[in-house]
Amino acid sequence: MLLLAVSLIGSMPFNTKAQGEGEIVFVIPIEKEVEKGLHAFLSRGIADAREAGADTIVFQIDTPGGLVDAAGNIAKLLDSTEIETVAFVDNRALSAGAFIALHADEIYMVPNGTMGAAAVIDQAGNSADEKAQSYWLAAMRSAAETSGRNPQYALAMADKDVDLPEVGAAKGELLTLDARTAESIEYSEGTVSNMDELLKEIGLEDAEVISVEETFAEKLARFITNPVVVPILLSLASLGLVIELYSPGFGVAGSIGLASLLLFFYGHLVAGLAGYETLILFVIGVGLIVAEFFLPGGIAGILGLGAIIGSILMAGGDVVAMGTSLLIAMAVAIIAMVVFVKVFGKKMKLFNKIILKDSTSTEGGYVSNVNRLELIGATGVTKTALRPSGTIVIEDERIDAVSEGGFIGQNKPVRVVKVEGSRTVVREIE
Repeated sequence: MLLLAVSLIGSMPFNTKAQGEGEIVFVIPIEKEVEKGLHAFLSRGIADAREAGADTIVFQIDTPGGLVDAAGNIAKLLDSTEIETVAFVDNRALSAGAFIALHADEIYMVPNGTMGAAAVIDQAGNSADEKAQSYWLAAMRSAAETSGRNPQYALAMADKDVDLPEVGAAKGELLTLDARTAESIEYSEGTVSNMDELLKEIGLEDAEVISVEETFAEKLARFITNPVVVPILLSLASLGLVIELYSPGFGVAGSIGLASLLLFFYGHLVAGLAGYETLILFVIGVGLIVAEFFLPGGIAGILGLGAIIGSILMAGGDVVAMGTSLLIAMAVAIIAMVVFVKVFGKKMKLFNKIILKDSTSTEGGYVSNVNRLELIGATGVTKTALRPSGTIVIEDERIDAVSEGGFIGQNKPVRVVKVEGSRTVVREIE
């Protein structure tokens, strides 16, 4: 609830234009890695600028790049705003950062700034497949053409096969522009040392400058939605809940598992990647799994597990990446269960109260009938013929018996030689 309150306070719109006069400039930073949580922050910043009646938005860029799909969504966000946008490369705009900068109306760089090196690589650090490369090259070309820049240089940033030795990108090398080269090929409108010089260069030195800062909730959401953090969170959740299954009561491990799940959904909700329907689906899944303890058939459990997996996949946006994270979490859970059972010899404590463990064993004093061991050695007479079973009489008591071997006729003397539960074995006395 506290985190939600912070996020609501941080997302309250500005109303500066109504209170003051003159031009307004919003400065929105694009820092660290480009990931899905950044989109929510930029969306909020642009909405604030629109509410305040801003004349210009300056995106202060210092990023090594990031996710292609996240960069694509941010580029759409920049294209859809009617406010003048300026990309200020305040150090580096590499990979996805260069793609975002190309979608601004103008680009300015600091003297030691760099922009480019925008090849697509997978999570293992290798070049992406041909399909992904083709999409990315088309996107880079389109971004350059839309902003009125030579698309060849944008392609050289993403494709090693483009040969542009005059700008330091011979065949086999990716193009990375420094400030001087970027200005000479008209990929930047100028080189400035700091924000004050930039505002003077674009004629807004007297404008009111409003810096948009990330709220705690947005910083947390960006951290949680990082593709490296997501599998760690899900693995912690699965590991904590598995350990709790083998522990009496509810303790630290279970609390860590639940907290990890809550953080996962909270981060994706704040980042705008998931809606409340995913959280509702997750709660329904948990309810169905609990119901499985009391309902026969296994259908409720299967539906519950499917609902939980579906909610996590829906929350992530990228089904493939989220599926990989889920597989990692499931592998961690399976390994933990094997270790607890095989190495530590643990048994699940969760089901102690709903599983009947009492047994009617002989060691516990339970017998199906009384063993009349006192009859061994006693003598009697057959009341009926034993073929091989029948009835004998011992001291006026009728007893069901079987012969030790063959037929024993009626009114024959017999001796009890064995008693096994309800089975009394007799032998004819010669």
